[in-house]
Amino acid sequence: MALGMAPAPYELRFDSGRSCLDLVATNHPVERLDSMARLGDWLVGAGLVPADAPLPGAGPSWLAGFLELRGHVAELVLGEIEGRPADAALERVNALAAPAPPVPHAVRAADGTLARALREAPECAALVACVARDAVDLLTDPVARALLRQCEGDNCPIVYLDTSRGHRRRWCSSEVCGNRERVARHRRRAALARA
Repeated sequence: MALGMAPAPYELRFDSGRSCLDLVATNHPVERLDSMARLGDWLVGAGLVPADAPLPGAGPSWLAGFLELRGHVAELVLGEIEGRPADAALERVNALAAPAPPVPHAVRAADGTLARALREAPECAALVACVARDAVDLLTDPVARALLRQCEGDNCPIVYLDTSRGHRRRWCSSEVCGNRERVARHRRRAALARA
């Protein structure tokens, strides 16, 4: 399978600060990884594979592998935020992180600049391992773990790294949940003014 950008009702988001958190965000507000084409788009957007990378053998089992990892990472991250251990999820993420990741190398592009390529077509387990290792790195780094925040937007479960100056970021995205909050606040003030 070759990767191509597929149109979708909800855009994929890459604003959480880590690929493992971006993966967790793919099921809100609806399932965004609903096909192999969408998973391919996510792999490219997350920087795991170049846009033209072939993925031979990619199919439903790949999608199932990433969805499984997403569930375990979500359980682990929320467990850390809420102070409740998720040892079964931890064990599974550690196992999924074990395979060797794809081997990148630099190649000359047509314009003479260096571009990232993969030595060989990656297998699903290698790509899952990249994201699982990102989760392990995040959750074992005390500084990064301390920056984990859950969005304050209504009904938004997205978790992100608050790398803002002063660490006062409140929403997963100022353009999405932040804008909704500002619009709701404006409507409340307008309703009070009319009353």
